[in-house]
Amino acid sequence: MSAPELIRIVSRDSPMALAQVERVRAELGTLHPGIATEVIPVKTTGDRWMGALSQVEGKGAFTKEVDAALLAGDADLAVHCVKDIPGDRPLPAGTTFAAFLERDDVRDALIHPEGLTLDELPDGTRIGTSSVRRIAQLAASHPHLQCVPMRGNANRRMEKLAAGEADALLLAVSGLERIGRTDVITQILSVDEMCPPVGAGVLALQCRQDDTETIDAVSGLGHPRTFQETTAERMLLHVLQGHCNSPIAGYAKTDRRGELSLRACVFTPDGKTVLNAHEWAGPLTPETLGTSVAVALLRQGARELIDSIAH
Repeated sequence: MSAPELIRIVSRDSPMALAQVERVRAELGTLHPGIATEVIPVKTTGDRWMGALSQVEGKGAFTKEVDAALLAGDADLAVHCVKDIPGDRPLPAGTTFAAFLERDDVRDALIHPEGLTLDELPDGTRIGTSSVRRIAQLAASHPHLQCVPMRGNANRRMEKLAAGEADALLLAVSGLERIGRTDVITQILSVDEMCPPVGAGVLALQCRQDDTETIDAVSGLGHPRTFQETTAERMLLHVLQGHCNSPIAGYAKTDRRGELSLRACVFTPDGKTVLNAHEWAGPLTPETLGTSVAVALLRQGARELIDSIAH
C-alpha cells in the first residue's frame, strides 16, 4: 500500500506535548522521508482546568478534544502520553493504537531549589503535586512532608515553585527530558522509592481504525518491548477499574533475557494501606499477566479500597 503524502498530527498544545510531537515527526521522517507532517495543537479540558480532575471527567479531560479531532477527520494521527489515557474504559469507538514508541525514563524527579534530597527535607516541607499516586506514596514513606495541590504543565509548575507556592516539586523525569530541563533535577527517585504510574514514559500513536494507510505508515515506529510492557500495565488498570482518584501504580519491565514482569500497588490516599503484587509472565501473554496481577490485588481487597474513594 502506498504511503500518505501528508499526515496531520493532533496533540495537546502544551510545550511538553508539542516536544513529544517533534519526536514523532523526527522518527517518522527517518522512517518515511517522503511523508510531510502538519501539527494541529488543541487545548484540552484538562489543560484549561486547574482544579481536581475528578470534577472534569478525570483523565479523559486530557484526551477528549484530541480524540474528537481525530474522529472528525480533522487529523490523521493523535499523539498521547499513555499515562493520560483512561484505562478503565476502551478507546473511543473507531480508533486504535497504531504504535507505542520506545519507552523513556519511568522515574519521578525531586526538584528542590536548595538541592536537598527527599530524605533531607525538613518537617512540613510543601511538595507541589496533585498526583494521588505520589501523594499516597509520600504519605507512606515521608509522612512529615506536606503535599500542596499543583497542576499545570511542567514549566508552569516550576514558575509556581519559584513564586513560593511550594518548597519542592515532584515531576516525571521523562517530561523534564522532553522539554530540556533536566538541569533542575535534584534527585531521581528509584521505582522502589516511588512506583511509576501505568504507562509512564510511553507515547502512543492513535489512528482511526479504518485509516489503514496511516496505520501502515506509522506502525513501524512501534517498539515491541514497550508494546508488551504497556499492554500488561493497561490490562492491569482495566481489570482494577481504577478511576482518577485511585492511587494505583504499575510498572512492567523486560529484563535482559526478555522476561516480562509486572509490579503493581494500590494505596489508600493516606498511604496507611498498601497492597502489593509482583509476578513474572513466564508463558503468559502480557494481557494475561496484567489480569493475573490485578486479580492478586483484588484478592487483597483492592476493589473495596478503590470503591471507597470518592470520584
